[in-house]
Formats: sequence, structure tokens, C-alpha cells
Amino acid sequence: MPTAKSILADLKKKGKPNTRAIYARHGMDAARVYGVSTADMKTIAKTIRGQQDLACELYDSGVMEAMYVAGIVAAGAKMSKQQLQHWAEGAAHMQMISEYTVPWVTVENPAARELALQWIASPKEHLAAAGWSTYAGLLSIKNDAELDFAEIERLLDKVVKEIPTAQNRVRYNMNTFVISVAAFVKPLLKKAKAIAAQIGNVSVDMGETSCQVPLATAYIAKIEAAGRIGKKKKTLRC
Repeated sequence: MPTAKSILADLKKKGKPNTRAIYARHGMDAARVYGVSTADMKTIAKTIRGQQDLACELYDSGVMEAMYVAGIVAAGAKMSKQQLQHWAEGAAHMQMISEYTVPWVTVENPAARELALQWIASPKEHLAAAGWSTYAGLLSIKNDAELDFAEIERLLDKVVKEIPTAQNRVRYNMNTFVISVAAFVKPLLKKAKAIAAQIGNVSVDMGETSCQVPLATAYIAKIEAAGRIGKKKKTLRC
């Protein structure tokens, strides 16, 4: 039966120097990365599906790939607010975890909105980024009737006011939030498009990569042209 020790050993064996270097260029803490492909991580996750305690143990290893696997396996609805806060706090210098894994599990929890707002207000870059990403995730899976439109509009206004001086990864996720409002909340499309026009090109240091920050106005236009405005997702995990 798989254990945290055996999973970590398997991950380490599958690590590749080139992949590790790629993760490092994207801002991951190289000291906590093995260099395992996402495909291999997903394959390993399938072998421990449903094992909540093991997933939490893997997350606590602090190894990026083990944390990523944990996010695929863990059921956010079964986690406490304290556990989710612990996961968010532990994702510093690991944007793949703070902006993907943590939101994946958090959106499944009844406290997701509360935590998202709490993190958005944090002075810590990785927590604020996780907050914006989590709230954007909620927009993508929750029915409009479950959303607080006035609150979302206030957050859009917050983006306009704060994005010029926000921390690097916070700026990136604020931009994504605006796109998500437009894409998933049709009644707020007009407002989101106006906000996108106001923020224009968002400058984010993407590390030693060729990655670019999507221009919100252009990205929203593509979603509109494809007829996908308002179409929700079943899950945030990808």
C-alpha cells in the first residue's frame, strides 16, 4: 500500500533536471522541487485516489510535486478552515501551489468565499494571489444565483484602484479575476469589460520565461466570439 515515503521516493525518481529548471524559471523554490512532469504527477495521484489523510501528509512534505499530487487527491469539502489556511500558508514561493492547488481544494469548501476574501486582504503576496485565484475559481463553478454581484463589483473596483501598485503575482491574478468575471458571470460582462479596458496591459515579471500576461480586453473578446460567456465549469481542477 502506498505511503507518503514511497510516493515521495517515486516522485524523486521521476524528477528530471530540465523540468526542475523550468519550474525554477517560473518562480518555484528550486530547493523544494524534484522536476516531475504534471503528467507523471497525475498518474501517481490516480494510485491514491480518495486517500485524504495520505494527501494531507504529502502536502506537509513541502515538496512541490507532492503538494500538487495532494491537491488532485484531497477533497476540499472534507477539510477544515484551519487546514485550508495551513495549505495556503505553506504555499509561499510555490505559485503552482498557491494559485492552482490551494484554490482547487478551497472552492469545494463552504468557507471558500470567506477565505478568498481574507487572503485577498493579506499583505503576503502568495496569500493575496491565492485569494484572487480562489474567488475567480468560485465564479467559474458557482451558479450566478449563489454569487454576490455587489461584492464582485466591489472587487472589480478594487482591481482598478490597486493593480498599479499590487505585488507581482497579485497583479497577475487580479487580471485573471477580471477575465473570469467576464467569462463566467454574464450579468457583469459589461462591467468587467469596462474594467479590463481601464487596466489595459498589466506588467508582471514572468521570470526567465516567454510567458505573457493575457490582455484582458482581447481575451474576453475571444471568449465572446466563441460564444462561451456564462458557461460554467464542473470542477476547477485541470
